[in-house]
Amino acid sequence: MSIKRFQTGPRMSQAVVHGNTVYLAGQVADTPAPSVAEQTKQVLAKIDRLLGEAGTDKSRLLSANIWITDISRFDEMNKVWDAWVAPGNTPARATVQSALARPANLVEIMVVAALD
Repeated sequence: MSIKRFQTGPRMSQAVVHGNTVYLAGQVADTPAPSVAEQTKQVLAKIDRLLGEAGTDKSRLLSANIWITDISRFDEMNKVWDAWVAPGNTPARATVQSALARPANLVEIMVVAALD
């Protein structure tokens, strides 16, 4: 089975397709704002683009892992997530509080999706 990589750099690829599954790297906001909601919007837009580039979309999500630096802002992130996720096609999901690699990042999301 072949492996296809997207936006590959020396450390990682932003998306990898193996078989009928797309694995995205953890995505963070390109322009970190002090708002968890704004960062979540940016991250989900990046996820939409990467899924499209790989040949799928958010209606095909299988799982999502979300890291948030302050769990007290969970509801703020969820409002954006709930408006974005495809109704009836919600993935298995975990959300945890965690420090992220860069202090300006408040949320990071990683997803796995099906191709067909």
